[in-house]
Amino acid sequence: MAAGVELEKMRRRVRLSRLALFTAIAGGPAALGVAVMSGPTTVTAAPSAKPTTVRSATATAADPTGYAQVFLDAWLRSSTDDANSAQARLAHSLAPDVDLPDPIAAQQVPASVTAVRSAQQGDGKWAVTAAAQYADGRLRYFVVPVTADASGASFTVTGAPGAVAGPTRAAVGQSPYKVSVPSDGDLSSAVGEFFGAYLTGAGEVDRYLAPGVKLSPVSPTPYTTVSVQQVWGAEKAAAAAQVPADGTKVRVHVQVKAQDDAGRWPLA
Repeated sequence: MAAGVELEKMRRRVRLSRLALFTAIAGGPAALGVAVMSGPTTVTAAPSAKPTTVRSATATAADPTGYAQVFLDAWLRSSTDDANSAQARLAHSLAPDVDLPDPIAAQQVPASVTAVRSAQQGDGKWAVTAAAQYADGRLRYFVVPVTADASGASFTVTGAPGAVAGPTRAAVGQSPYKVSVPSDGDLSSAVGEFFGAYLTGAGEVDRYLAPGVKLSPVSPTPYTTVSVQQVWGAEKAAAAAQVPADGTKVRVHVQVKAQDDAGRWPLA
């Protein structure tokens, strides 16, 4: 009964609103404006209960691998006996608080320094492992501590390099290429002609590609001749005596020997 009473009151308010509006229309534009502005019904949009997500761009620290590599190369080439050399000044500019080496005999500088690993150890702190290769075949590994600023745009070497053991060889899984492909078969011949065009410029590469596939030859051509040594397939169809039907796909691993003016190079 209470709900019915409220519903009846609402209907009365609607009828009164309509009556006021019609009266205002009959009274002219001024009365109409007053009626519209003073309408009895007010609609308010309910605020959303779902929180608003604000995305802010945060600076990501850049990997200081190259920075540590440059420092280690300069540090290994510098000496306390010549603190004003270009390499010593470079090492000090990258790591102001790190002492220079003090060699007793003639210093043997590395032929090259290459970063092999970088690991972020905390907020802005990195450890970069680099390998120093010498002309006599020696290979020494060092880890360089580096700190980056909040923006990731500035770095500083915070300590002397540490001598560490090199990375061990990872276990290698079994190769999926186990099917031996005959060297005198159509597939081996096609592969050999393709690499001849791709690496020596003998013929057009496009004639060996499927429709729609684009592949530019190596330019300038690095080798004069290429000979196929062994072809292994992942599917048995690669070793079929006859050419399979159109659309048959096989994956192959090809071992070739490429020759140039400097010698012969085993490639895969």
